[in-house]
Amino acid sequence: MSVSVSSITKKYGAQKALDSISIEIKPGEIVGLLGPNGAGKSTLMKILTCFIPPTSGEASVCGFDVLAQSIEVRKKVGYLPENNPLYTDLYVREFLDFIAGTHGMKGNPAKRVAEMIALTGLEKEQHKKIGALSKGYRQRVGLAQALIHDPEVLILDEPTSGLDPNQLLEIRGLISAIGKTKTVMISTHIMQEVEAICSRVIIIHKGKIVADDATHRLQHIAGARAVVKVEFGTAVKGDLLKKIPGVIEIKPSSLPAVWHLSSEPGRDIRADVFKFAVDNQLTVLSMQMEEHRLEEVFQELTKN
Repeated sequence: MSVSVSSITKKYGAQKALDSISIEIKPGEIVGLLGPNGAGKSTLMKILTCFIPPTSGEASVCGFDVLAQSIEVRKKVGYLPENNPLYTDLYVREFLDFIAGTHGMKGNPAKRVAEMIALTGLEKEQHKKIGALSKGYRQRVGLAQALIHDPEVLILDEPTSGLDPNQLLEIRGLISAIGKTKTVMISTHIMQEVEAICSRVIIIHKGKIVADDATHRLQHIAGARAVVKVEFGTAVKGDLLKKIPGVIEIKPSSLPAVWHLSSEPGRDIRADVFKFAVDNQLTVLSMQMEEHRLEEVFQELTKN
Protein backbone atom coordinates (compact mmCIF):
# COMPACT_ATOMS: atom_id res chain seq x y z
CA MET A 1 0.00 0.00 0.00
CA SER A 2 1.14 3.55 -0.67
CA VAL A 3 -0.65 4.79 2.45
CA SER A 4 -1.76 2.70 5.42
CA VAL A 5 -3.55 4.15 8.44
CA SER A 6 -4.62 1.89 11.29
CA SER A 7 -6.73 3.09 14.23
CA ILE A 8 -5.17 6.55 14.24
CA THR A 9 -6.37 8.89 16.99
CA LYS A 10 -5.21 12.45 17.53
CA LYS A 11 -6.17 14.40 20.63
CA TYR A 12 -5.68 18.08 21.41
CA GLY A 13 -6.36 18.15 25.11
CA ALA A 14 -9.80 16.64 25.62
CA GLN A 15 -10.79 17.15 21.96
CA LYS A 16 -10.39 14.34 19.43
CA ALA A 17 -9.40 15.66 16.03
CA LEU A 18 -9.23 12.08 14.72
CA ASP A 19 -11.06 9.19 16.32
CA SER A 20 -9.58 5.76 15.54
CA ILE A 21 -9.65 5.97 11.75
CA SER A 22 -8.24 3.40 9.33
CA ILE A 23 -7.48 3.89 5.62
CA GLU A 24 -5.65 1.93 2.92
CA ILE A 25 -4.68 3.71 -0.32
CA LYS A 26 -3.23 1.73 -3.21
CA PRO A 27 -0.57 2.98 -5.65
CA GLY A 28 -2.00 5.08 -8.48
CA GLU A 29 -5.21 6.16 -6.73
CA ILE A 30 -6.37 9.79 -6.68
CA VAL A 31 -8.31 10.08 -3.43
CA GLY A 32 -10.46 13.04 -2.46
CA LEU A 33 -10.50 13.77 1.27
CA LEU A 34 -13.67 15.66 2.17
CA GLY A 35 -15.16 16.99 5.38
CA PRO A 36 -16.46 20.16 7.03
CA ASN A 37 -14.04 22.62 8.59
CA GLY A 38 -12.56 21.04 11.70
CA ALA A 39 -13.39 17.49 10.61
CA GLY A 40 -9.74 16.34 10.87
CA LYS A 41 -8.58 16.41 7.24
CA SER A 42 -5.52 18.60 7.73
CA THR A 43 -4.64 16.75 10.92
CA LEU A 44 -4.53 13.46 9.02
CA MET A 45 -2.37 14.99 6.30
CA LYS A 46 0.06 16.44 8.85
CA ILE A 47 0.40 13.01 10.49
CA LEU A 48 1.09 11.33 7.14
CA THR A 49 3.73 13.96 6.32
CA CYS A 50 5.38 13.64 9.76
CA PHE A 51 4.61 17.19 10.89
CA ILE A 52 2.71 16.00 13.97
CA PRO A 53 2.59 12.62 15.71
CA PRO A 54 -0.61 10.66 16.33
CA THR A 55 -1.80 10.17 19.90
CA SER A 56 -2.30 6.48 19.19
CA GLY A 57 -2.48 4.09 16.27
CA GLU A 58 -0.12 3.41 13.38
CA ALA A 59 0.46 4.97 9.97
CA SER A 60 2.91 4.24 7.19
CA VAL A 61 3.74 5.57 3.75
CA CYS A 62 5.27 3.22 1.16
CA GLY A 63 5.95 0.78 4.00
CA PHE A 64 7.78 3.27 6.25
CA ASP A 65 6.38 4.10 9.68
CA VAL A 66 5.64 7.81 10.20
CA LEU A 67 7.11 7.75 13.72
CA ALA A 68 10.02 5.32 13.55
CA GLN A 69 11.10 6.11 9.96
CA SER A 70 10.03 9.70 9.43
CA ILE A 71 13.03 10.62 7.26
CA GLU A 72 12.24 7.80 4.84
CA VAL A 73 8.58 8.85 4.78
CA ARG A 74 9.55 12.42 3.88
CA LYS A 75 11.59 11.10 0.96
CA LYS A 76 8.51 9.35 -0.39
CA VAL A 77 6.01 12.19 0.12
CA GLY A 78 5.43 15.47 -1.67
CA TYR A 79 3.35 17.87 0.41
CA LEU A 80 1.54 21.07 -0.48
CA PRO A 81 0.06 22.58 2.72
CA GLU A 82 -3.10 24.65 2.63
CA ASN A 83 -1.35 27.99 3.12
CA ASN A 84 1.46 27.09 0.66
CA PRO A 85 4.39 28.63 2.60
CA LEU A 86 6.97 30.01 0.20
CA TYR A 87 10.03 32.26 0.44
CA THR A 88 8.52 35.22 -1.38
CA ASP A 89 11.81 37.13 -1.60
CA LEU A 90 13.42 34.36 -3.67
CA TYR A 91 13.18 33.96 -7.42
CA VAL A 92 11.26 30.92 -8.68
CA ARG A 93 14.28 29.04 -10.00
CA GLU A 94 16.35 30.09 -6.99
CA PHE A 95 13.69 28.72 -4.63
CA LEU A 96 13.44 25.39 -6.46
CA ASP A 97 17.25 25.08 -6.48
CA PHE A 98 17.14 25.57 -2.72
CA ILE A 99 14.43 22.91 -2.28
CA ALA A 100 16.40 20.46 -4.41
CA GLY A 101 19.38 21.08 -2.14
CA THR A 102 17.38 20.41 1.02
CA HIS A 103 16.45 17.03 -0.40
CA GLY A 104 20.11 16.27 -1.05
CA MET A 105 19.33 15.40 -4.64
CA LYS A 106 22.11 13.62 -6.49
CA GLY A 107 22.90 13.60 -10.17
CA ASN A 108 21.81 16.76 -11.94
CA PRO A 109 19.51 18.85 -9.68
CA ALA A 110 19.47 21.74 -12.18
CA LYS A 111 18.00 19.43 -14.81
CA ARG A 112 15.30 18.31 -12.39
CA VAL A 113 14.48 21.93 -11.54
CA ALA A 114 14.10 22.68 -15.25
CA GLU A 115 11.81 19.66 -15.66
CA MET A 116 9.57 20.84 -12.82
CA ILE A 117 9.43 24.36 -14.21
CA ALA A 118 8.30 22.93 -17.55
CA LEU A 119 5.83 20.48 -15.99
CA THR A 120 4.10 23.17 -13.92
CA GLY A 121 4.12 25.82 -16.67
CA LEU A 122 6.48 28.22 -14.93
CA GLU A 123 8.83 28.91 -17.84
CA LYS A 124 7.77 32.53 -18.30
CA GLU A 125 7.76 33.19 -14.55
CA GLN A 126 10.95 31.42 -13.49
CA HIS A 127 13.02 34.60 -13.28
CA LYS A 128 10.46 36.50 -11.20
CA LYS A 129 10.40 36.77 -7.43
CA ILE A 130 7.74 34.54 -5.89
CA GLY A 131 6.24 37.56 -4.16
CA ALA A 132 5.46 39.08 -7.57
CA LEU A 133 3.48 36.05 -8.79
CA SER A 134 -0.29 35.66 -8.92
CA LYS A 135 -1.85 33.12 -6.58
CA GLY A 136 -2.27 30.65 -9.43
CA TYR A 137 1.44 30.73 -10.22
CA ARG A 138 2.33 30.51 -6.54
CA GLN A 139 0.30 27.30 -6.41
CA ARG A 140 2.31 26.04 -9.36
CA VAL A 141 5.52 26.81 -7.47
CA GLY A 142 4.10 24.90 -4.49
CA LEU A 143 3.37 21.90 -6.69
CA ALA A 144 6.84 22.09 -8.23
CA GLN A 145 8.51 22.01 -4.80
CA ALA A 146 6.28 19.10 -3.76
CA LEU A 147 7.26 17.13 -6.85
CA ILE A 148 10.90 18.02 -7.24
CA HIS A 149 12.27 14.96 -5.41
CA ASP A 150 10.00 12.66 -7.45
CA PRO A 151 7.87 11.38 -4.55
CA GLU A 152 5.66 8.32 -4.84
CA VAL A 153 2.85 9.94 -2.84
CA LEU A 154 1.53 13.48 -3.30
CA ILE A 155 -0.54 15.06 -0.51
CA LEU A 156 -2.32 18.30 -1.40
CA ASP A 157 -4.29 20.36 1.12
CA GLU A 158 -6.73 22.73 -0.61
CA PRO A 159 -4.50 23.16 -3.69
CA THR A 160 -7.04 25.26 -5.64
CA SER A 161 -8.33 27.46 -2.81
CA GLY A 162 -8.81 31.06 -3.92
CA LEU A 163 -8.02 30.49 -7.60
CA ASP A 164 -10.04 32.03 -10.41
CA PRO A 165 -11.90 29.65 -12.81
CA ASN A 166 -9.09 29.59 -15.38
CA GLN A 167 -6.39 28.96 -12.78
CA LEU A 168 -8.55 26.28 -11.17
CA LEU A 169 -8.91 24.38 -14.43
CA GLU A 170 -5.18 24.60 -15.10
CA ILE A 171 -4.18 23.29 -11.67
CA ARG A 172 -6.88 20.61 -11.82
CA GLY A 173 -5.54 19.42 -15.16
CA LEU A 174 -2.01 19.36 -13.78
CA ILE A 175 -3.08 17.26 -10.79
CA SER A 176 -4.90 14.82 -13.07
CA ALA A 177 -1.77 14.40 -15.19
CA ILE A 178 0.40 13.87 -12.11
CA GLY A 179 -2.06 11.31 -10.77
CA LYS A 180 -1.39 9.00 -13.72
CA THR A 181 2.00 8.06 -12.23
CA LYS A 182 1.65 8.82 -8.50
CA THR A 183 -0.67 8.24 -5.58
CA VAL A 184 -2.49 11.48 -4.79
CA MET A 185 -4.49 12.51 -1.73
CA ILE A 186 -6.27 15.83 -2.17
CA SER A 187 -8.29 17.77 0.37
CA THR A 188 -10.81 20.23 -1.08
CA HIS A 189 -14.21 21.83 -0.55
CA ILE A 190 -14.90 21.97 -4.29
CA MET A 191 -17.15 19.00 -5.05
CA GLN A 192 -16.89 19.41 -8.83
CA GLU A 193 -13.15 19.06 -8.47
CA VAL A 194 -13.50 15.73 -6.69
CA GLU A 195 -16.00 14.46 -9.25
CA ALA A 196 -13.68 15.51 -12.07
CA ILE A 197 -10.34 14.07 -10.92
CA CYS A 198 -10.80 11.66 -7.99
CA SER A 199 -11.40 7.96 -8.42
CA ARG A 200 -12.27 7.54 -4.73
CA VAL A 201 -13.75 9.71 -1.99
CA ILE A 202 -13.20 9.56 1.78
CA ILE A 203 -15.52 11.74 3.88
CA ILE A 204 -14.48 12.61 7.44
CA HIS A 205 -16.93 14.07 9.95
CA LYS A 206 -16.07 14.88 13.56
CA GLY A 207 -12.87 12.88 13.33
CA LYS A 208 -14.53 9.72 11.99
CA ILE A 209 -14.76 8.26 8.50
CA VAL A 210 -18.42 8.32 7.46
CA ALA A 211 -17.92 7.23 3.84
CA ASP A 212 -15.15 5.61 1.78
CA ASP A 213 -15.97 4.43 -1.73
CA ALA A 214 -15.45 4.97 -5.44
CA THR A 215 -16.69 8.39 -6.49
CA HIS A 216 -19.42 7.09 -8.81
CA ARG A 217 -20.77 4.67 -6.18
CA LEU A 218 -20.76 7.24 -3.42
CA GLN A 219 -23.29 9.31 -5.33
CA HIS A 220 -25.90 6.64 -4.64
CA ILE A 221 -25.59 6.21 -0.88
CA ALA A 222 -26.75 8.03 2.21
CA GLY A 223 -30.42 7.85 1.33
CA ALA A 224 -30.06 10.33 -1.51
CA ARG A 225 -33.31 10.67 -3.42
CA ALA A 226 -33.77 9.42 -6.95
CA VAL A 227 -34.39 12.34 -9.31
CA VAL A 228 -36.04 12.29 -12.72
CA LYS A 229 -35.74 15.25 -15.08
CA VAL A 230 -38.76 15.41 -17.38
CA GLU A 231 -39.65 17.81 -20.18
CA PHE A 232 -43.28 18.01 -21.26
CA GLY A 233 -44.57 19.39 -24.55
CA THR A 234 -46.42 22.18 -22.75
CA ALA A 235 -46.25 23.90 -19.38
CA VAL A 236 -47.48 21.83 -16.43
CA LYS A 237 -48.64 23.02 -13.01
CA GLY A 238 -46.67 21.73 -10.04
CA ASP A 239 -49.82 20.83 -8.09
CA LEU A 240 -50.63 18.19 -10.70
CA LEU A 241 -47.14 16.70 -10.59
CA LYS A 242 -47.37 16.23 -6.83
CA LYS A 243 -50.17 13.70 -7.41
CA ILE A 244 -47.91 11.30 -9.33
CA PRO A 245 -47.46 8.12 -7.22
CA GLY A 246 -44.03 8.01 -5.59
CA VAL A 247 -43.18 11.69 -6.10
CA ILE A 248 -42.09 13.28 -2.81
CA GLU A 249 -40.65 16.56 -4.06
CA ILE A 250 -40.84 18.67 -7.21
CA LYS A 251 -38.48 21.39 -8.38
CA PRO A 252 -39.10 23.66 -11.37
CA SER A 253 -36.40 24.68 -13.80
CA SER A 254 -35.99 27.91 -15.73
CA LEU A 255 -38.36 26.47 -18.35
CA PRO A 256 -42.05 26.05 -17.42
CA ALA A 257 -42.29 22.63 -19.08
CA VAL A 258 -39.18 21.12 -17.41
CA TRP A 259 -39.34 19.66 -13.89
CA HIS A 260 -37.11 17.69 -11.51
CA LEU A 261 -39.13 15.03 -9.68
CA SER A 262 -37.72 13.34 -6.57
CA SER A 263 -38.78 9.93 -5.26
CA GLU A 264 -37.81 7.62 -2.43
CA PRO A 265 -34.37 5.97 -2.70
CA GLY A 266 -34.49 2.98 -5.01
CA ARG A 267 -37.87 3.80 -6.56
CA ASP A 268 -38.12 4.34 -10.31
CA ILE A 269 -41.07 6.63 -11.05
CA ARG A 270 -40.63 6.90 -14.81
CA ALA A 271 -43.52 4.57 -15.60
CA ASP A 272 -45.73 6.58 -13.24
CA VAL A 273 -44.72 9.78 -15.02
CA PHE A 274 -45.62 8.29 -18.41
CA LYS A 275 -49.01 7.17 -17.09
CA PHE A 276 -49.56 10.66 -15.68
CA ALA A 277 -48.79 12.15 -19.08
CA VAL A 278 -51.20 9.82 -20.87
CA ASP A 279 -53.99 10.42 -18.34
CA ASN A 280 -53.58 14.19 -18.70
CA GLN A 281 -53.09 14.17 -22.48
CA LEU A 282 -49.54 15.50 -22.20
CA THR A 283 -46.54 14.82 -24.41
CA VAL A 284 -43.23 13.79 -22.83
CA LEU A 285 -40.40 15.20 -24.91
CA SER A 286 -37.59 13.78 -22.77
CA MET A 287 -37.05 12.04 -19.44
CA GLN A 288 -33.89 10.88 -17.72
CA MET A 289 -32.63 9.70 -14.34
CA GLU A 290 -30.16 12.14 -12.83
CA GLU A 291 -27.12 11.11 -10.84
CA HIS A 292 -26.96 12.65 -7.42
CA ARG A 293 -24.35 15.30 -7.01
CA LEU A 294 -21.59 14.52 -4.57
CA GLU A 295 -22.48 17.74 -2.77
CA GLU A 296 -25.89 16.29 -1.82
CA VAL A 297 -24.31 13.12 -0.44
CA PHE A 298 -21.76 15.18 1.49
CA GLN A 299 -24.50 17.28 3.06
CA GLU A 300 -26.50 14.20 4.00
CA LEU A 301 -23.53 12.51 5.70
CA THR A 302 -22.26 15.58 7.58
CA LYS A 303 -25.47 17.39 8.53
CA ASN A 304 -25.38 16.39 12.22
